Amino acid sequence: MRSLLTNRAFLIVTGSDLLQNLAIWIRNMAILYFIMEKTGGNPVAISLITVLEYVPIFVFSFIGGALADRWNPKRTMITGDILSTLSIVGIIAVLASGYWEVLYAATFVSSIVSQFSQPSSIKIVKRNVDEEHVQSAVAITQSSQSLFFILGPIAGTFIYTFLGIQASLYSLLVLFTSSAVLLAFLPKDKVSRETGTSLLADIKEGWTYIFNSKSLKMVAALFICLGLSTGLINPLQIFIITERLGLEAASLQFLSGVSGLGLLIGGLLAAAFSSKIKPNLGLIMGIGVLAAMTLGEVLSGWLWLTLIFSFLGSISMAFVNIIISTYLVTRIDEHLIGRVNGTIMPMFMAMILIGSSLSGVLMAGTSLLVVYSCSALVMLASVLPGMRIKFRKAPRISV
Repeated sequence: MRSLLTNRAFLIVTGSDLLQNLAIWIRNMAILYFIMEKTGGNPVAISLITVLEYVPIFVFSFIGGALADRWNPKRTMITGDILSTLSIVGIIAVLASGYWEVLYAATFVSSIVSQFSQPSSIKIVKRNVDEEHVQSAVAITQSSQSLFFILGPIAGTFIYTFLGIQASLYSLLVLFTSSAVLLAFLPKDKVSRETGTSLLADIKEGWTYIFNSKSLKMVAALFICLGLSTGLINPLQIFIITERLGLEAASLQFLSGVSGLGLLIGGLLAAAFSSKIKPNLGLIMGIGVLAAMTLGEVLSGWLWLTLIFSFLGSISMAFVNIIISTYLVTRIDEHLIGRVNGTIMPMFMAMILIGSSLSGVLMAGTSLLVVYSCSALVMLASVLPGMRIKFRKAPRISV
């Protein structure tokens, strides 16, 4: 742990991630509140925000991953922050003319840029952090991101409520510019990877790499199961509050806050202890506890007990995420990290969207208990591919 706190590249990337996460939360909350005011709470207008966040993941993640493998990661991340800053400048100018719909572009552009920046950040960690410290590095990074599940909505709501949409946008300029300046202090990195192949050939190489590796196929299968399981219950948490507990919808904030706290503490615990646990055992235990806590949430009739189940489930989810993320960073050839990440993560997001689209229909035809039980069963099914991941052996594949 001490070596990470003296690792300049890791500290700079982590600091940049914190600035970007704060910017994203301020953006999300400001745009949500502003559009609610402008449209009178129109659900279609509000749901369009979510669509614009997720669509670039499917459209640009494959391209972004392949380009991240070609380009200099330091330069790519700095360029991403500069483009985000320039897009906000344009949006502020157009918004002054009264065309508030341009705010949708802020969400769309930011989501596109992240598809290039994220894999570049992973490459920098792989290049500059010793393998024995990667798991702690991933845990610290995910814990810092979890912190914004708690603080992000508070910061975003405060700035918009007291200062308004213009101040929220100007704060984004400061944060993205600060991130770019911070990244400029990264150690000099390798030049872009020379390649004589086309972008399409690079993307195909990433797919081939995954499908020729039994372990990576198992990782993909695990992500598919976890994505579907998560999607089935994500839209229904409000009914845990209103239907099962008989409370006001506003009480959902307590469930969200406890979940974020669990992810934060789970990440810190994983940083301290996960290296002492066999990855396969930790993965199976984490999934098992997560499934049990999912059932516990829907069976509970008391808020305090529901919060405990949510807290423990989030700690387990943090362990699962960190174990898999560590595998992806340490066991994949560096020149393929972007493409593998850009292939597997869209599978996860696609299953979340599929599960979310099915959840309401399933609940209407059955009950909340049935949907949560289905989610727990799908989650347990992910144990099967999880048991077949070879954590101690890097994939050796000819492509």
